[in-house]
Amino acid sequence: MQTREIETRTWNGWLVVTLLLIAGAALAVYWVKLPWLPHNQPDTWRIVLGALLSLLWLFLWFGFFMLQPNVAAVLLLFGKYTGTVKDSGFKWANPLLLKKKVSLRAHNLNGQTIKVNDNRGNPIEIAAVLVWRVSNTAQAVFDVEDFSSYVAIQSESALRHMASAYPYDTTHEGELSLRGSMDEVSVALQRELQERVSKAGVVVDEARLSHLAYAAEIAGVMLQRQQAEAIIAARSRIVDGAVGMVEMALEKLEAHGTVHLDEERKAAMVSNLLVVLCGDKAVHPVVNTGTLYT
Repeated sequence: MQTREIETRTWNGWLVVTLLLIAGAALAVYWVKLPWLPHNQPDTWRIVLGALLSLLWLFLWFGFFMLQPNVAAVLLLFGKYTGTVKDSGFKWANPLLLKKKVSLRAHNLNGQTIKVNDNRGNPIEIAAVLVWRVSNTAQAVFDVEDFSSYVAIQSESALRHMASAYPYDTTHEGELSLRGSMDEVSVALQRELQERVSKAGVVVDEARLSHLAYAAEIAGVMLQRQQAEAIIAARSRIVDGAVGMVEMALEKLEAHGTVHLDEERKAAMVSNLLVVLCGDKAVHPVVNTGTLYT
């Protein structure tokens, strides 16, 4: 069951100081006048009353406290939650109230680098940085043991779960990956982390990956694999483009009637164009000054 936050207000501290000073002056007059009662015999009950009022006056001075901007005070009376004060300044409240201060400012959490397996089972090193703040002071104080430690532990758990849901890298069009889809992964991490820490009355303003790499034991092998996949992907695109260019060239030659080629010559032309377009080195053409036919 979540604890509901109750916003409350306290007395202005400067006003209470003024009232206590006036009360102190009245007590001083009371004690000065006390010996000058009829027959010079002070009344015992009046002495007891003066002592009690003096002790009460001193006790009330312990109710003052100060709140800086973006700092709240959770008030407890004999273990019972009575409310939260969020307005800053010099305040006074019942001295019997326990005033537990909670910062409402934004906090940075730079998570430690952890080792986890990605969606394909490859060991990777990953870390994240979070920006979070307390929005519900009652939940932060009463629903979890230590909300700062709670956020740190839940952030690591969410990061592990999120990292296992995506591959480190991919060559497939439209597939999300940790390295190639940083923005989407960050949004997913923030959403999952918010669900986990909402019990502590915490709002996650931002969550982003701060470190991402293959684990040291497979870094070299995976680098070669990445290079091979990149080469294959590049070659595949080159071949697709070259085939399209050859088809376009043949169609234009036939459409304009520039030259008429039989199937054998077309095959030779296609072979030569593909060599020129798909080769990874510069091609040195051989100029035929004779006829195409033997």
